[in-house]
Amino acid sequence: MTAAGRPAEPEVIWARPQRAGRGPRPAHSRESIATEAVRIADEEGIDAVSMRRVATGIGAGTMSLYNYVPRKEDLYELMVDAVSAEYELTPPTGRWREDVLGLARQARALMHRHPWLPRLLSPVYGFSPHALRYLEHNLACLAPLGVSGGEKLELIAAVNGGVAAFVANELALAERARSLPWSEDAEQEVRMSWLGSRLATGEYPRLTAALAEGTAGAVPGMDMSAVFDRSVSRLLSAWGADAAS
Repeated sequence: MTAAGRPAEPEVIWARPQRAGRGPRPAHSRESIATEAVRIADEEGIDAVSMRRVATGIGAGTMSLYNYVPRKEDLYELMVDAVSAEYELTPPTGRWREDVLGLARQARALMHRHPWLPRLLSPVYGFSPHALRYLEHNLACLAPLGVSGGEKLELIAAVNGGVAAFVANELALAERARSLPWSEDAEQEVRMSWLGSRLATGEYPRLTAALAEGTAGAVPGMDMSAVFDRSVSRLLSAWGADAAS
């Protein structure tokens, strides 16, 4: 350990005991630390999360917090694991596409509840207790799919990455709308008017047709939940076209 109580070598936070075999019971728990960090991130954004803010929130000294969480990266891992407990992992139905789509919908809702989550998603944090529970359940859902275990993990990663990118775009659009000095409808009206003038030139026939058919995600009023479902379903179709559905 270093003088500040941080590990001198790499370690996994989950392999570190929460308390020694002897001595007084710790005044704080990983759960209370993670809960406070998540609260701060939910209310103020991930950039507001610091060891000092979390320590203050739980009534601890900043340096004493390092006895529980040696690094800020460990704090992030605790946060990701804490919100991963929110998944409702119901028994698989045997229809793997439906089951995985259901998990993807939950992931989207989870990221909207915790808008900081897409920024922290990383394979580094992929093996915490609740993340392992999620992966095991996902693989159970994929049991009917006739591909290797490695390919199933690739599919899970692809879906999670797609969900994160989709939600990040939704959150960015929502943040932009909040920052406008006028209504979003007024903004869209001006932009769509300009776009209409470009399409009227006849230089973009394919784009004109696509917009007319309502298949572009950027069309105002588009049902983004339906767009999300189609996007995930098409991704799933790339795996196991001949496997059980």
